[in-house]
Amino acid sequence: MTDLLYTEEEEALRAAVRDLLTDHCDAPGVIARTESGTPHDPALWKSLSAAMGLAGLLVPEAQGGQGATHREVAVVLEELGRAVAPVPYLTSAVVATEALLACEGEESARLLTALASGRTVGALAVSFATAPGAPFKAVRHEGGALHGELTGIADAAAADVLLVPAEDGALYAVDVGAVTVTPQVSLDLTRPVATVTFDGAPARRVTSDAPAAVRRALRAGAGLLASEQLGLADWTLTETVRYLKERKQFNRPVGGFQALKHRLAQLWLEVVNTRAAARNAADALATGSEEADVAVAVAQAYAAPVAVHAAEEALQLHAGIGMTWEHPVHLYLKRAKADSIAYGTAGAHREALAALVDLQAPTR
Repeated sequence: MTDLLYTEEEEALRAAVRDLLTDHCDAPGVIARTESGTPHDPALWKSLSAAMGLAGLLVPEAQGGQGATHREVAVVLEELGRAVAPVPYLTSAVVATEALLACEGEESARLLTALASGRTVGALAVSFATAPGAPFKAVRHEGGALHGELTGIADAAAADVLLVPAEDGALYAVDVGAVTVTPQVSLDLTRPVATVTFDGAPARRVTSDAPAAVRRALRAGAGLLASEQLGLADWTLTETVRYLKERKQFNRPVGGFQALKHRLAQLWLEVVNTRAAARNAADALATGSEEADVAVAVAQAYAAPVAVHAAEEALQLHAGIGMTWEHPVHLYLKRAKADSIAYGTAGAHREALAALVDLQAPTR
């Protein structure tokens, strides 16, 4: 039977990441970055990737990585979700890395080593809203160069190299300096999306089977995104409980009112269930389980609405202070809403799950 409890090593990793984020990723700093022209935090990314080696957790040791598993990555993402950290960890250390792990050859090995060091940031040039197994847009490859436009590319502004699917079925690596990255209006300013325009950008072939690489990357992204959503929901619940214990009305703590206790108890149950689903998905990916597709679909179908619900409850139960720009709860609500359509909506994952277990999907 699979043990989904956190190991001592995973808890130690959590403590180290949380300590770093406590010191270098406070809410006022994140809010200030969202108002600037540089939403990503390169100093924090350097600390996470170079100092702690977290960018290479999924990369084998022979290629400069840590040789860890998706379980450890899930713990990191829980903490990054709790802090709404403005770093390209999910897009580079998980999605782009997984795409490369599906490839063979010198180019993919070189890029894996570069991404593992954290000195190079990668991004998969597929719309952030694309679900695993869903169709995705590709660009035209002609004469060793790419032509076309792709939209909704998460963290393209922070990337050094893009992994780009082409109409010939191959996946190509393109240096960001050879393309035009145009920011799009993003709800979640800590993980902005952009339009990428290819106008004869020189390209290096990574694999001839882009669909397989993209599907593997998006499956891992969807499965591990549930851990980020878990961290986000856990923080909003914990912070709301703390606030309601301190806030008084009619000379008694607001949290003592039964109606609010019921809302918090329901939210606690949802967060606990999300933890089980997210851990199961991470473990299934780590072990290469035959049930990985089912585990990912279950986790994403459940975690996405819970994260949004937790953030909405936090906003409402913080009352007036929660509506201000200075309080960080808006960061969590925006991240939760953006995550709810990332790598497929909850509805898309429920439909995928129904097909996987041979059940008719409910009508919408």
